[in-house]
Amino acid sequence: MKMTVPPIPPAVALADPGGSDRLRLRLHQITWSAATVLITAWCVTLGTLPAIISISLAKHILVAILVMGLGVDEPRPPRR
Repeated sequence: MKMTVPPIPPAVALADPGGSDRLRLRLHQITWSAATVLITAWCVTLGTLPAIISISLAKHILVAILVMGLGVDEPRPPRR
């Protein structure tokens, strides 16, 4: 039977080089995420229609915060 080597797992969130700037970004992410969840929870208490609108809006906001933290918009090094 042929033996294969398992794939190398991606190095995600092992270290954050960047010092205080990276820490500030993470703290902003936590703050904005918490504020989004709290405002959404408050809107849910207003009724059915505000609840549906606020949950769908919060979903998009939280995904944007996540994508920002993953560094999708950071410049890539040039290819050779």
